[in-house]
Parts: sequence; C-alpha cells; structure tokens
Amino acid sequence: MSQSKHPRAAWLLPAVLCSTLPSMAFGQSATDDTAATSEESTSPLVVTATRSRSEAGQTPQKITVISREQIEQQLAITSDRGQILNALIPGYSPSRQKLTNSGETFRGRSPLFMVDGIPQSNPLRDGARDSYTIDLAMVERIEVIHGASAEHGLGATGGIINFVTIDAEPGEVNQHVSASISSGDDFESEGIGHKLGYHINGQRGNLDYLAAVTRQEHGVFFDGEGRRIGVDGTQGEIQDSSSYDIFTKLGYWLDDNQNIGFSFNRFELKGDGDYVAVPGDRDASIPTTSRRGTVEGDPPYNESTTVGLTYSHADWFGNELDAKLYHQSFRGQFGGGTYSSFQDPSIAPDGTLFDQSRSESDKYGAKLTLNRDGLLDDRLALTTGLDLQQDETQQLLSQTDREWVPPTQFRNAAAFLQGEFSLTDALSVHSGVRQEYAELDVDTYRTIASNNGGVTVEGGKPSFDETLYNLGAVYQANDWAQVFANYSEGFGMPDVRNLRDIDEPGQDVDTLLELQPIVTENREIGTRLNWERLSVELSYFESDADYGQRMVTKGGTIAASREKTEISGVELSSEIRVTDQHRVDLSYSHVEGKTDTDDDGRVDTKLDGMNIPPDTLRVGWGATWNEHLSSHLQVSHYFDRSFDDPELEFDGYTLLDASLGYRLPVGELSFGIENLTDEQYITYYSQTAPWANNDNSHFAGRGRTFTLGYQLDF
Repeated sequence: MSQSKHPRAAWLLPAVLCSTLPSMAFGQSATDDTAATSEESTSPLVVTATRSRSEAGQTPQKITVISREQIEQQLAITSDRGQILNALIPGYSPSRQKLTNSGETFRGRSPLFMVDGIPQSNPLRDGARDSYTIDLAMVERIEVIHGASAEHGLGATGGIINFVTIDAEPGEVNQHVSASISSGDDFESEGIGHKLGYHINGQRGNLDYLAAVTRQEHGVFFDGEGRRIGVDGTQGEIQDSSSYDIFTKLGYWLDDNQNIGFSFNRFELKGDGDYVAVPGDRDASIPTTSRRGTVEGDPPYNESTTVGLTYSHADWFGNELDAKLYHQSFRGQFGGGTYSSFQDPSIAPDGTLFDQSRSESDKYGAKLTLNRDGLLDDRLALTTGLDLQQDETQQLLSQTDREWVPPTQFRNAAAFLQGEFSLTDALSVHSGVRQEYAELDVDTYRTIASNNGGVTVEGGKPSFDETLYNLGAVYQANDWAQVFANYSEGFGMPDVRNLRDIDEPGQDVDTLLELQPIVTENREIGTRLNWERLSVELSYFESDADYGQRMVTKGGTIAASREKTEISGVELSSEIRVTDQHRVDLSYSHVEGKTDTDDDGRVDTKLDGMNIPPDTLRVGWGATWNEHLSSHLQVSHYFDRSFDDPELEFDGYTLLDASLGYRLPVGELSFGIENLTDEQYITYYSQTAPWANNDNSHFAGRGRTFTLGYQLDF
C-alpha cells in the first residue's frame, strides 16, 4: 500500500485536457436527449450510470434498466424498497422488510446506491439505510450495473443501483395526483396504511420545472397466520411509520446545446413507536410478534437531503461535457437499550443507562465528465473526467450527546479514462483505468467510559492510492446473437466503527486503521439472444477479493482481519412476447461463496445469509386484455440452502403476487395483492444470518395484503 501524500490521479489530466482541443476534432459528437429520458423512444436507451453513456444491450457487463412501468407494477403490490429491487434485479437478496438493507446484498457484495449519480451509500460507517433516501414515486427508471465497478468510486463492490429521477414533460402545466390505501386481509384498523402524492411540471420557454410531494402512513404488518409481525427495535421499521418526500427539479436552456439544472430531494421516514416486540421461540418455529406499548427513547428514523447542481454542453469543442456539484446529508437513528457498551457510572448507575445511536454523514462532491465519439473514422469513443468527494461521518449516542465513533473526514480524488474501440463492425473493445487517491483524517479523541473508563486515542491521517482497471469486449455474432466478456474492479473501505471500541491507552489511528482498499475483481462472460418474440441474457460471473473486511479486537487494539473471499454465480433473464398483448418474464439467479477464516490462503467456509442470497426463480406474466384492463402476475421461488452452521439452514418458500390496472373515463385504478396465497414464512435473513439467530429477531414475512390505488393526470 502506498502512503503517498499526492494523488497520482494527475497523470490522467492531460487526457482530459487534450480531448478538448479543437485540433483533435476528428468527428462531431452527437447527442439525443430523448434517448436518455424516454423508454418509448425508438432511439437506443442511454444508461447514464455508465460514465461513457453506453447503450443498453451493447455493454460488456450485464446491465438492467428498470422502466417506470415496471416500477409502477411493483408499487401497485408493495412499497417495500427491498422487495421491489429483489423482484426486478437478479442476484439481489430478499428483503428484510425492515428499515435497513443490511444483509440485502447484490451478487454477494454491497451495491452503491445513487440518485441521479449522487452517492447515497455511507461505506465508512455503514448503517445500511442507503436504499431509503427517496420515494420511488420520484423515480423514472432504475439503472443497475451488475458486478464490481469503480465508475463512480467507493462502495460498488457488488454493483451500482442508480435511481434516475423524473423529468418535466412537454406542455406548460402538467399535474398528477395519486392516492392508495393498503390493508391486511383481516382489515384490522391498525393495519391500514395510505399514501398521497402530487406532481406538477412543465416547460415554459427555456425553463423546465418540476415539483412533487408524497406522504405515506404505514400500519402494522400481519403474517400469514394473522399475527402482528415483530418490530425491530434496533434497526428500525417501515411498518407503523410515517414518511414524506419533497422533490424539485429545475432546468434552464442557455441555448440549444447548454443546460444548467438544479435538483433538491428531502426524504424522511420515522417510526411511530406504538409497538414493542414480543420474543418468539426460534427452536419451536414461533416467530417474534408485537404488542402495543411505548418505545423507550426516540423511534428510529431516516432523514436524507440531496442537492445537485448540473451543467451540460452538447458540443464543447466537439465534446459532450457534463459537470455536477452535489451535497448529501444523511441522519439515521437506531433504536436503543441499556447495552453494556453504553454504560457510564458518572451518568447513571451501571446497567441502567439507556442510550441509542445516530449515524451522521455529510457528503460534498464534484463530477466532471467529457465524452467524445467519432474519433478514428468513427471507430473510437473516449470518456474522461475527474471526481472529487469529501465525506464527514460520525456516530453519536443521542440521548447523552456522546461521540461513539469519532468524527472522521474522508477525502477522495480520482481521474479516469474510458475508451470504446470498434475493431470491426461486429467486435468492440471497452477498456478503462481509474486512479484513486484517498485520505482519512481523524482528530485525537477519547472513547466512552465502557472502554476501560475511556481512553485517549491519538489522531492520524492514513491514506492510500490505487489504480483500478476494466477491460471488456462485445461481439455481435449475427443479427440475433451477441457474446460479451468483462473484467472490472471495484473497491470499498474498512468500516471505521471499531474506533469506538478501543480500551487500551497509548493507541493512535495510523496504526489502528490501515486504510487499504478492499479491491474486488469481477470477471464475467455471457450472451444476449434476441429473436422476434424471445430475448435471453445469460451470464456467469466470479467475484474475488484477496483482502475482505472483518474488523476484530486483538489485545485491546483494532486490526483489519483481511479474509480472502470468492463468490461466483449465474444470472438468467428472459422475456417472451407471446402475443402483442401477453408477455412472460423469467429470471433465475444462483450465487455461492466462501471465505478464508483461518488465514491459510484457501477459502474454506461458506458465506452465510448475511452475504449470499438464495437461489431464486421468478416468473412474471403481464397481459393487456383490452384498452382498459391490464394485469400482472408474478411468482417467486426461493430454493432451500444449507450453510456450514446447521442452525442457519434455510427452508425455501414461494410467494405469489398479482395486480390489476383499469383505465377509467377519468384516471386509472390499480389493485394489488401481495402474497396472494397467504404463505406463512420466516424471512431469509431471519433464518440464515448469525446476528438473527435468537428469539428477538425471528421475524415472519408479511401475509396477504391488499393495495387499492388511483391516479389522475391532467
């Protein structure tokens, strides 16, 4: 690991500058704004999550683009973010159905969540709340890059999930209202929830504008046997909660090529705190339930504010220029308790002090991207740019206003160059390099009293620089068959949470935390087959990390246990257009992985359900019966899985969901049924994660639930 104090990223800057010179203008870049914003367009769909703005279906890495229509089909059934992502993304873990995505992995690793390219994940102090920072009513499509990627920097060891927000539509004033109500099949009043939404947008002269707001109330959830599902008092809940989202977007066209834009999103979800958990009996297969009660302390919540300022130029010296400044502020509060790690005799008698933690993160960043195509007789396209980010993170004990994880400042600079070269009309090669430099700054701090009365830890500035590569190829064998292969690298950082546990004096941050990135190598090969009414995409991948992350305490000091991990899997996606009115979608994913627990250089232990999703088969049938009536039916089967620990065996289950849509003379009506057969099951995480191997976290999944919705555009 290099400890250089100056970023070697600068060696890529000449490539950035040279691409702007008029003398290099071998060809003019072409832009099609419609391609980036319209699913209905005949132009190729541009995937903005790729910095080179690649076309869907032409990339060496598997990419899934989830349309607004698909999002609405799922929202008609459930508003649970994890369930929607699991239903639409092969390789994504089943939802925990809680206010957390801990244990919801992507290809066995962590995804980087983004909103319009702005990172939402907090990998330095990962509270696993990053999928709940925006209401899906504000999302036009979801772009998913499968497998490790460094295109947007830190955190995408499993892939990238980018929420692309809605845009203004043609016309001076367009309005949209929506309302929905949901309930369990017993129609208990405490289980009834509702949601209201309003959008207004339009285009006036050179100005595009959009404003939207949603408000949602969740009732309690019931399992397949009619029992209240247990509340997670630590991680937080989406049941018995209230949320709202305020979203605005403005754009102004300076001329035909130049646009400046501003976006603002404020999302908050907070538990109502009306219920407490009743322990179940894991050995007797009795799930954790809930009863009415008063929650001690403040209910868990998410608060997220994301602001973006953009400038684009479609023909800047023959280049396409995109620049973005952004800020994201996140506050995630967790439930509390009288845990031993919270105790301080100077505040309260030992064993009686109640406290709870809150993670705080503030990101500031800038992204500069230059795209140039048409080079070398229209065979070469180049993308280059520079990313800057600063992330300030800490974890507080909110009831007593104590610092638990000290304030840490992470500064990151990266330059990159990506190219696509068409060797022939059928074969293209994609390659890129990204140079990362990062530094972590921690001031001298003192741990809380539970650590040997509190000890002083000397601050430090550990740093690293790393070069990351990708290389891939796409071969169009004929008009219906394509083969692709890819090698890519992604990187993550060790979680700084264990800075809170130091109990020996005389320690310092530079020796406690070796800021060595967790580099993940992703290899993938696959094929895409497209006939008139059948399309198939099949890929096999391997994802290896020589040094994974597991922080441990050794003799009172903190060390990074670097465990080698190897993950592999298969993903299959298929669409059958049976007729113009009937479509069948099928997907299958298989992921398996092992880790090296005894540090002998060989992987020897199966990764558990915290890391690896079950094998999943999903079949969906969509039908348009006439100009008024449409339907969607989906079945998801999660196969049994065994682990090295016999107490973590997974008993698979099958879930059936359905929805109907009906176009009224005024507006549209939707009706969805989640878990149509009222299957009684224990969630995958509760069965397979070591941290859930207790009576307090043996959570059942949600039983049959109805949702009735109405929306109107005018």
